[in-house]
Amino acid sequence: MMRQYELVERVQAYNPNADEQLLNKAYVYAMQKHGSQKRASGDPYFNHPLEVAAILTELKLDDASIAVGLLHDTVEDTDATRAEIDQIFGAEIATIVDGLTKIERLNLVSREEAQAENLRKLLLAISQDVRVLLVKLADRLHNMRTLQYMRADKQQRIAQETMDIYAPLAGRMGMQDMRNELEDLSFRILQPDHYKAITERLEHLQAENKETIDTITRELTERLSAEGIVPRVKARVKSPYSIFSKIQRKSIALEQLSDMIGFRVIVGSTEECYRTVGFIHTTWKVVPGRFKDYISVPKHNDYRSIHTTIVGPSRQRVELQIRTEEMDRIAEFGIAAHALYKDGSSANLGRIENESQAYGSLRQSISHLTSGISAEDFLEYTKLELFQDQVFCFTPRGRLIALPRGATPIDFAYALHTDIGDTCVGAKINGLILPLVTQLRSGDEVEILRDQNHRPPSNWIGIAATGKARAAIRRAVRQSSQQRAYALGEHVLNMMLEREGVMLDDSESKTLAEELGQTGKREFLIAVGEGKIGSEDLGNALAKVKGIRKRRRKLDLPVADTADGWFALRATDQFKFRVPGGQHAGPNAKAALAQLDFHTPVTITGEGVVPGDRLVGILEPNTPLTVYPIHSDALIEKHDGDVAWVDVRWDVTATEDKLYPTVVSMESVNRPGSLAQISAAIASCEANINNLVMRMISPDFHQMIFEIEVRDLAQLTDVLATLKRSPGLSAVQRAGLREASMISTLEWDGKIDRSARRDER
Repeated sequence: MMRQYELVERVQAYNPNADEQLLNKAYVYAMQKHGSQKRASGDPYFNHPLEVAAILTELKLDDASIAVGLLHDTVEDTDATRAEIDQIFGAEIATIVDGLTKIERLNLVSREEAQAENLRKLLLAISQDVRVLLVKLADRLHNMRTLQYMRADKQQRIAQETMDIYAPLAGRMGMQDMRNELEDLSFRILQPDHYKAITERLEHLQAENKETIDTITRELTERLSAEGIVPRVKARVKSPYSIFSKIQRKSIALEQLSDMIGFRVIVGSTEECYRTVGFIHTTWKVVPGRFKDYISVPKHNDYRSIHTTIVGPSRQRVELQIRTEEMDRIAEFGIAAHALYKDGSSANLGRIENESQAYGSLRQSISHLTSGISAEDFLEYTKLELFQDQVFCFTPRGRLIALPRGATPIDFAYALHTDIGDTCVGAKINGLILPLVTQLRSGDEVEILRDQNHRPPSNWIGIAATGKARAAIRRAVRQSSQQRAYALGEHVLNMMLEREGVMLDDSESKTLAEELGQTGKREFLIAVGEGKIGSEDLGNALAKVKGIRKRRRKLDLPVADTADGWFALRATDQFKFRVPGGQHAGPNAKAALAQLDFHTPVTITGEGVVPGDRLVGILEPNTPLTVYPIHSDALIEKHDGDVAWVDVRWDVTATEDKLYPTVVSMESVNRPGSLAQISAAIASCEANINNLVMRMISPDFHQMIFEIEVRDLAQLTDVLATLKRSPGLSAVQRAGLREASMISTLEWDGKIDRSARRDER
């Protein structure tokens, strides 16, 4: 165990003015509070905060950070309190300790929810003081180093959490050495066989190429020195996990990797970096496509360096990273390398965002993630927003936008502004109109096309790659859905009020809402529109509020109920339905069903109906029961008619192995192989294509309408989902009557009104 004076000496080695009294006080307090506590390894618990403090001294952090490293578990694991820490050590240290303390005694229903809430609290604390993150990463690093003493299942969970959250956070802050160690420690637990194979290969490679490494190091040093550049050349070996990731990403064998060992050339200035590149490129042959200038355009985590690959001595590829001493220090220690954090002055915290692009970017991302997002989405969006490699794109005016790899124009639009994303209808990429599903590449110039009347469809959630975009889309979809539900609920209520010949004032509306278990008029109308409150419940509540005596009709139901209380009915030879009987029928339906002849075939209207579609039965006087799909336009005319609305369900027990025709439409990029791609996607879902109509609606796009055969709604949903995931397709949907009629007539009746189509969607 490190002694008290040894810790102080480690801090004083890089900070002669260290607050020795503060460090001694924190050491003694933490040791007393943890007392006889033991870790899973059997060691005294105090060893852990002491090792965390030691890791922080390696990063050369300020006195307050070292003290927090000693105290970080006291509030969570001992009888220490936030107030006590505040009183003894001051508000600054107490605030950081509080940011590191897990949320306790929350009424959470799952481990994921608890993890999300703890991560949310941690990120909010990080956005106020970056030292919270630095101490947390040191804490996690020591826990990972001693993970072998935990149960196997706990090892897996902690390693996965480290790989998903903490290692990428270290990378986001430019702390590459810490990221590599966290990833390798997690990789060893999660993929032990792969870890063993790669580490053995690396050991063999280093031994085999020792002479070559020495030769390259010596030759680079001598040749650059002759040009007046004094370099420091050092070989570096890729981490096992980075090698594994590259193998997975490029689908290649371990033996095919040529850059497991690279070289860093560290020179005196930025100007010498470019001189070095020029000399190297004129001395050795360059491998095409392997030059990257991160000095001109730094990475989001402040990383700056020039990367290039040459064909060096012995005709082997040599990967080089050329940078200055300062760039090298930031590449290894990231945000911890900024001297700004080392004086412990909270007054300087306001300048962090200006000093560090990485921290400023992190704070902006955190503000997006913590603005009202639900716990169930928070972890997913955090991983999307914070933890992906990036591409750099430009607006037409030259503004640089950093996005995660795999981002689309939708993400670009939301990165500019939420309103731009909500009203985005298309995009020009490098001057060409391309689908919104197109993945962006570094250097692309993106222009967003907008329509102020447009609102994002729900399928954009599966296309967007950033947490900000997904959160905004889900919020917009929810708002649009609520607006539609509100309008529908208002229509239903007005029809009921008109039928009864009554009106509601504000007070009665509030009473009606409370009667239905809602907080206000808007909430209960939305619930009615969403189907959460049925018309019968609404009618009963309205009758109670207005004092209306309900009129009842005498029931005379047939006795031919099936076992489950539903009548089995047949629509010609295609469909089998059930309608409610006995206790399953509402009062209105019972009265209507009393006059129904159950031996008369049911009439079904509407093209393209498949088993599983939501249905409603309409019973008119002296007319057989007519079944409509719930989206049928014909139902609009029935709202005010003298008809009975009957609940209808599919007769699942009588389902037969048949195929039913239906129609789907989509827009496709005009390119070779697009029709084959669509056909293959439909075939992969075991659906059959009966007919096809297609039309060029612009030089770049076709509209395609397919008549396909499916077993039921589940298979149709699978087809639609598969098509939506296919690159180059957009506006994938189940076709309406207009498109269906095109299939039946094989004729087009004029140019499609795209704005009208958009409104329908």
